[in-house]
Amino acid sequence: MEKVRIAVIGLGARGSQILKDILLKMADVQITAVCDSYEDRVDDAAKAIVEAGQDEPFKTTDYREVIACGKVDAISIYTAWDMHAEIAIASMRAGIPVASEVGSEYSLNNCWQLVRTHEETGTPYMFMENCCFGKDELLATAMMRHGLFGEVVHCSGVYGHDLRKEVAEGIQQRHYRFRNYRARNCENYPTHELGPMAMLLNINRGNRMVSLTSVASKAAGLKAYIEETKDKVEYSDEVLNATFKQGDIVQTLVTCENGETMLLTLDTTLPRYYTRGFTVRGTKGFYQQETNSVFIDGVHPEECELDTYRNYEKFLNNATEYEKDYLPSIWKDISPEVKEMGHGGMDYFTHRAFIEAVKNGTPMPLDVYDAAAWMAVSVLSEQSIREGGSVQQIPDFTNGKWMFRPAKDVVEL
Repeated sequence: MEKVRIAVIGLGARGSQILKDILLKMADVQITAVCDSYEDRVDDAAKAIVEAGQDEPFKTTDYREVIACGKVDAISIYTAWDMHAEIAIASMRAGIPVASEVGSEYSLNNCWQLVRTHEETGTPYMFMENCCFGKDELLATAMMRHGLFGEVVHCSGVYGHDLRKEVAEGIQQRHYRFRNYRARNCENYPTHELGPMAMLLNINRGNRMVSLTSVASKAAGLKAYIEETKDKVEYSDEVLNATFKQGDIVQTLVTCENGETMLLTLDTTLPRYYTRGFTVRGTKGFYQQETNSVFIDGVHPEECELDTYRNYEKFLNNATEYEKDYLPSIWKDISPEVKEMGHGGMDYFTHRAFIEAVKNGTPMPLDVYDAAAWMAVSVLSEQSIREGGSVQQIPDFTNGKWMFRPAKDVVEL
């Protein structure tokens, strides 16, 4: 296949960014269909495609017409979270390979339907978790694979992102997060932190997630933000009078079949800087993303354990010392152009992996079992929080295949 004909479904901020900054810059990609529930977004996307030198695409506000148009080799989904599974299932049933943007899920049934549809049809499905291709996450995973951290015991991560403006202005910006934060209280965006941890721990490939428990703080951040900014922003009465259910801080502890634990933190409605807080703890050392630091037993000074509470300063950014030996080649050889293609290059690497798998008929690096297990965390965390932190059993979406599925990484480490 010389060129892959792609349909882009969902043309809000994320979909339009991927279309313009990545897909239209790939020489082996042709955008042949665009779809969004808002016509102006469809027209804007079609205009950008023509301006990039491609033919005008098929345009529609109904994703089913995209599937039926006969002009696409693959479909990329960037809609609101509640439509991801529905569109992906319909695409797989039509035999069209599909890439699904990450997000929350609303029922375990949706997760199971994704898996069963893929198994019944054999249609390729990729979950587009870009952080699995992140520089820091891959560096730490490579170091772990080479034994530097010993036996891994615990991982943690954060989706720390101040989204108060995005959520508060969600109605006028036509953004789905507003209704989610008003109606649900859960770990609503788990996969940025969970995905890289799950890959490092070989989840669904020799290991699996067994159970979780979640707790949430009260919801105060959004209400306070709206009150503080209401003189500067023209909020509707619906926003001004809204009661939000989504806790400001949600923490979810996941236990694994092989004994490891993973701690996820959602932190999006209080003032903060951005972080993913990826951390790996093992019997010989650790990696910490926020300080970009590594500590390895027997390599770094033993007296540090007796030093002042600020001894972490000695290790700030020392992870760079390990890049020469352990950083994957995609990051060593990254071009300035790719660095501009979304999240420092992660978005490009994720989409490049999907395109290559479609062209070559090779397995997707992040598959339907990953998607189902990781998105199920949203559903189960909501139930756990509602029941005061009760333990929730995580289904085995592989139906036992996790025991013999070979371990693999998204790139060669």
